[in-house]
Amino acid sequence: MDREQVLERMRREKIIAIVRGVETASIGGVALALAAGGITCMEITVDHRTQDGPEETYRSIAWLRERMGEAVCLGAGTVLDEEETRRAVAAGADYIISPNLDEGVIRLTRELGKVSIPGTFTPSEAVQAYRWGADIVKLFPAGLLGPDYIKALKGPLPHIPFCAVGGITPENAGDFIRAGCVSLGIGGNLVNLTAVREKRFGDLTAAARRFAAGAADLEIDLIHQDNQDKN
Repeated sequence: MDREQVLERMRREKIIAIVRGVETASIGGVALALAAGGITCMEITVDHRTQDGPEETYRSIAWLRERMGEAVCLGAGTVLDEEETRRAVAAGADYIISPNLDEGVIRLTRELGKVSIPGTFTPSEAVQAYRWGADIVKLFPAGLLGPDYIKALKGPLPHIPFCAVGGITPENAGDFIRAGCVSLGIGGNLVNLTAVREKRFGDLTAAARRFAAGAADLEIDLIHQDNQDKN
C-alpha cells in the first residue's frame, strides 16, 4: 500500500492494535484473530528487552507481510532510531511509530515512502513533529492526559491529526475520537498476552469486535452530527 492508502485505512478503522511481546510462532494467530474481529491495522513493537529482541520483531513483520499481504495494514512500533527504521521497512512495515520525537526517524520514514507517527506529549513537540513531516502525531500516554487535553490541543492545532495511545479502553475510546483523534493505539486491552500464551485467540477476536463496533457506531454518529451542522 502507498502512504495515502495506509492513512485512509487508519482513518476508516480508527483502531491500531499494538502487538507487544508476542513471539513469531504466535503472530499469525494474533493477526488472524484481530482481523476476524474487524481490526487489520497492527503495530508490531520492536522488542528492546533482549539483544535478539529487535531481530524477532523484524521476523514477525516479514512473516506477516509474506503470508497476509495487504490483508493487514502493518507497522512497526517503539522504533527509536534510523537503523531500526530501515530494518522495519525492509521487513515490510507500512508505517513507523515511536514513543518519542526524533527528527532523523521522521525524515527517513518519509524518504522511504512510509507513514510517520512519532510520539509527543506537549503542544511544542506536536508542532515540531508535524513540521518535520509526521503524518499523524501520537499523544502518549493518552490515558494520563485525557480526552479534554486533546480537545484543548485541537483548538489551536486543528490541522494536526492525532493518535491517542496508552490507557484506551472500550469505555473511553469514543471520548478520544470525539475529542478529535483520527485513530487510537490499543495494546493490552485488546491483545491480552495471557490469552495469546494460552492460545485463546477467540478472546482477542471478541475484544476486537467490541472496539471495532464502537468505532463504526461512532463514525455514523459523527457523520450524522456533521450533516446536522452543515444544515
